Amino acid sequence: MASAPLPVADVSGLHGRLIESLGLAICGGSLTPGTVLFIDELVSEHAVSRSVVREALRVLSSMGLVASRRRVGTLVLDAGAWNVYDPLVIRWRLATSGRLIQLRSITELRTAVEPQAARLAAERAQPLEASGLVTLAGQLWAAGQDGRMDDFLELDIEFHRRVLAASGNEMFEHLHRQVAEVLTGRHAYGLMPHHPHVDALQLHTDVASSIQRGDGDMAHAAMVAIMNRTMGETKQLWAEQEQGPTSRT
Repeated sequence: MASAPLPVADVSGLHGRLIESLGLAICGGSLTPGTVLFIDELVSEHAVSRSVVREALRVLSSMGLVASRRRVGTLVLDAGAWNVYDPLVIRWRLATSGRLIQLRSITELRTAVEPQAARLAAERAQPLEASGLVTLAGQLWAAGQDGRMDDFLELDIEFHRRVLAASGNEMFEHLHRQVAEVLTGRHAYGLMPHHPHVDALQLHTDVASSIQRGDGDMAHAAMVAIMNRTMGETKQLWAEQEQGPTSRT
């Protein structure tokens, strides 16, 4: 199923467009591992300056997508070398036909991290943080029930960011950009229900209220249930897309 790529918000201008074009081509497989990228060819193909090409290749090199080889040029690297935690790499992988694999991988990562973050948040969150989460869960519920999916996405990203932050673990908190990319990708590629199920909304409320009560076990269990439900919904919607248009409830 063809899909338009997500816009790259983190970069802009000629430099950004070239990074996006090459990043998508590498992650999507049209530029295969071992391909040699020549600066002059990229200048001609993309109508940009040599300095723009060099800077774009430098950025892609920092992500592990390419590497400069003396007397050879710039080589496209295989997926084993990629910085798979880079939010742009996540975004580009979600733009390919293999997006379900990326979704599965990051959901498995979230399942390992976010329930523990919720448990720690129940122990460490300040009262104002905890009450803010409860309020946010209520707003998330209302947006989901009303079918305001753009608002729901924004609130969902903020909810999970706050749980990670409230854990008091700076390494957990640093994962919020990766979580935001995968939530945005699910939304952009039709891998979220048009109306979130009431059970999913209730689970977010359960996480928030458990954190407010200081109940780490319940916060952990509710977040595990959110992750399990997320993967189940994603697989179901992916199967529906592969089979063709179907009605959803």
